[in-house]
Amino acid sequence: MTRLSRDDVVKAVDRADDVTIAQIIGTGATAEELAEAQAWLANDEPMINDLRPLAQGRVRELVDILSELEEDDEEVGSAAPGSGSAVG
Repeated sequence: MTRLSRDDVVKAVDRADDVTIAQIIGTGATAEELAEAQAWLANDEPMINDLRPLAQGRVRELVDILSELEEDDEEVGSAAPGSGSAVG
């Protein structure tokens, strides 16, 4: 198992900025661990039903990083349209 490269992260994580990419690579995680973290975020119920232990170690770090990225996306998406200054 090899550690993630920048290209691996860019392909796997939409809208990841340079800081987030660096954080993900900095965990030392593998592509398999990133996929597991994404599975936990997508829907943890099946993982729990399979009696899998909660995410730990690098997978837990990745879950935390990816969940922050999702929170940032939600905040940007919740801004009211037209709330900025009018240009003209």
